[in-house]
Amino acid sequence: MKNDIEGRRPYRGRRPSVARVRFLELIESGMTPLQASREVGCNERTGRDWAKGIVKSRNRRYTFDGVLVWETPGHPKPPPELKVISARFLSVEERIEIADLHRQGLGVRQIAGQLNRSPSTVSRELCRNAHPGSGDYRPWAAQRRAARRRARPKIGKLAQNELLRREVARGLGRKWSPEQISKRLRLRFPDRPEMHVTHETIYQALYVQGRGELRRELARCLRTGRAARRPQRRPDQRRPRFQAPMLMISERPAEVEDRAVPGHWEGDLIVGLNSRSAIATLVERSTRYVLLAHLPNGHSAEQVHAALVATIGTLPSHLRRSLTWDQGSEMGAHHLITMATDMPIYFCDPASPWQRGSNENTNGLLRQYFPKGTDLTRHTAQDLAAVAAELNGRPRKTLGWETPAERLAALLQF
Repeated sequence: MKNDIEGRRPYRGRRPSVARVRFLELIESGMTPLQASREVGCNERTGRDWAKGIVKSRNRRYTFDGVLVWETPGHPKPPPELKVISARFLSVEERIEIADLHRQGLGVRQIAGQLNRSPSTVSRELCRNAHPGSGDYRPWAAQRRAARRRARPKIGKLAQNELLRREVARGLGRKWSPEQISKRLRLRFPDRPEMHVTHETIYQALYVQGRGELRRELARCLRTGRAARRPQRRPDQRRPRFQAPMLMISERPAEVEDRAVPGHWEGDLIVGLNSRSAIATLVERSTRYVLLAHLPNGHSAEQVHAALVATIGTLPSHLRRSLTWDQGSEMGAHHLITMATDMPIYFCDPASPWQRGSNENTNGLLRQYFPKGTDLTRHTAQDLAAVAAELNGRPRKTLGWETPAERLAALLQF
């Protein structure tokens, strides 16, 4: 028998082993290749080959009937178009049939019906892989085009085109956003598609490891200044902030909005130097009355829980109707605060400080007494009480020049 290379006899197929027969039976019964490999005691890679109809012999891989499909390093590899791929891609046999039926004048849906493929699959195949000059569809040429397009890794557009890369770098140097660069290139080079690039391609050239078509220092030219991408979610995809169920501001009673009914409060923290100290602030919506909670030992969820329970506990029950807060981590024990005070807590939407506008305004007034960047632990509980009394005794335009203390005193008389 004639040898193929190096004096060795070519693989002609041989009787399947007992293990391979058992493996194929297990696959047909519904097992995965990994499970079947472990059952018969063969290597996982061998099992994957058997599942694809391939056997290995002398550093080569053949189909069960002896057709060469792959050679390992040291031997020439077969062309990409002969590589065994998933059945979800069109095979060369299907492309030959598409060419024959298309030549007979059949439509896309008729061809798809005979191949049991989607019409869009056939339509894309005829558009993408037809000859660019004549428009004829030639199956082997189409197979080669599809194989080259499928090959990985791909060379990025910016890596291939030096002029395009320079134009993008120049735009970034002028502090333009990737979207501005992309749109400007289309205006400047309307008839040169090789100079068109999407903003996503520019971002990937800056951020994605292994691409590096653009120098990493150019990322500092972006408005965010970030050299890495930050994952983002749409508001409707956000995960709940706390383990205990939250009451959102959209569920808050309508009576809170017009400020006619007293007893609805807004709260937040004002934070000191390096976020190591804080003071909890509470503002009543209708009277603008201020309460300050002392947090001498930190502002964790447990410490805020204890301070708020003690502060809210000084109020009569008819002035404990609700509390609105943002979604800061200090409210991790919000359900315990509600249980201890019988006061429901409603949470603002993310990044929406205007939903507790009275509290934001009051925090601005408090910065006169507690400047930003200072250590707030140096203020005692008596200091906080004195500041709150001073604010509550200040005439307010929104109250018709009455003071919050006067308004609250009138409510307590009833």
